[in-house]
Amino acid sequence: MLAIIGGSGLAQLSELQVTHRQVVRTPYGDPSCALTFGRLGEQNVVFMARHGYGHSLAPHEINYRANIWALHNQGVKGVIAIGTVGGIRPDMPPGRLVVPDNIIDYSWGRKHTYFEGPERPVVHAEFSSPYDVALRERLIRAIGAAGHRCVPGGVYACTQGPRLETAAEILKLERDGADIVGMTGMPEAALARELELPYAHLCLVSNWAAGKGGAATVEFDPATGAAGVEAVTAALRSLLA
Repeated sequence: MLAIIGGSGLAQLSELQVTHRQVVRTPYGDPSCALTFGRLGEQNVVFMARHGYGHSLAPHEINYRANIWALHNQGVKGVIAIGTVGGIRPDMPPGRLVVPDNIIDYSWGRKHTYFEGPERPVVHAEFSSPYDVALRERLIRAIGAAGHRCVPGGVYACTQGPRLETAAEILKLERDGADIVGMTGMPEAALARELELPYAHLCLVSNWAAGKGGAATVEFDPATGAAGVEAVTAALRSLLA
């Protein structure tokens, strides 16, 4: 069973055949919402809306530790995390799917590890390649099989939010090597690695980053947004066929 974490614009999966919902309590507090169990394609999945089903949680308010622990506790074998991002690189325009292969973390103040406190050992998780290679490859093949294009790599910059970045900040991220920018990729990916939970990121470019095509926004153009959500859904359907 795979877990799917939905981001902004994907707080629910319209094609998910829901069987039940379950409230999960964790040692790290409450997750963003109840878990939704069901079938998509030919497989059982568990779905979580990262920002809550009413999109009530800003990126820095999300309890990432509780979310990942709750999914791991259900015995899932991997996580596909959906996120909307701003495009920095020219070949990553609005509407494009990107499956990044690395991360730069610019967030701060978030609970980012399970290994802290007097009862826990000191553990340094290996994180040179933050995404699971096999799960990424499956996802990339599924996108192609669904008839959609994706950029099969790139560096995701995770900023703190909730405000959008300045044009000068985007230039800095670009000099640092970032290709897309979002606000929720960390510490989600690192926490999954600490629990040895395979994790891959499917990013939908919602807009150009600041200074790359006008004023940045988190809002989709309606046509681009609808087409993008359909592409994400088709990719998941293909992955789970």
